[in-house]
Amino acid sequence: MPSELLTLLHILSGTACVGAGGVAFLAPKGKPLHRAAGTVFLVSMLATALSGAVIGILEPGRLLITAFAGLLAAYLVLTGWRTARWTTLRPGGFEWVALTAILAGTIGLSTLGALALQSEAGRFLGFAAEDYLMLAVMSALGAVADLTLLARGLVSRPHRIARHLWRMGLAYFIAVGSFFTGPGARVFPEALRESGLLSAPEGLTALLILVFLVRTLAKRPRRHPGAAS
Repeated sequence: MPSELLTLLHILSGTACVGAGGVAFLAPKGKPLHRAAGTVFLVSMLATALSGAVIGILEPGRLLITAFAGLLAAYLVLTGWRTARWTTLRPGGFEWVALTAILAGTIGLSTLGALALQSEAGRFLGFAAEDYLMLAVMSALGAVADLTLLARGLVSRPHRIARHLWRMGLAYFIAVGSFFTGPGARVFPEALRESGLLSAPEGLTALLILVFLVRTLAKRPRRHPGAAS
């Protein structure tokens, strides 16, 4: 696929996932609107993540970081989607494969960050050390959570929902950041970009993730009528 078409796919799917993710976030959980928007978010996020990864591989001297960002985003949405569809509340082979992939991504990002730190300008292949290391921390967070999950072997329903929520939420946070303060910000007027207002969606997204996580983990399981006290 020509690079121009690949870039267009990346932009269009990224725009779709920001809109669909916002609807899924705010819609009543488990309802038809939430499920429909979540499906659109999953498909569009995978499209933008994988297209970004291919672009990074094709242009490593300029955009290698997008290959790792695409891997991270795809990992987050796929493991988040998978978690929502567990029937036994136990991880399986899929989680082992995902863990292997994200460990490789963490090692790669950490290496690139170290190379940037060693350079005089603090940059490597056009990006600062903190850009690589921020993604490395996100990847490591997922890896540690997976290791904990696999060691435990059994997950409660609230923790299953929390796992689904924070993984989809973090993927959405990455998409929002890319759209409003990353490369996608070029569609906004320069005055708006320089005002700092485009950082607000990222902050709001992070706040909503924390609020929903606290509510999910603090919620007590419902007791069936007539259950013994």
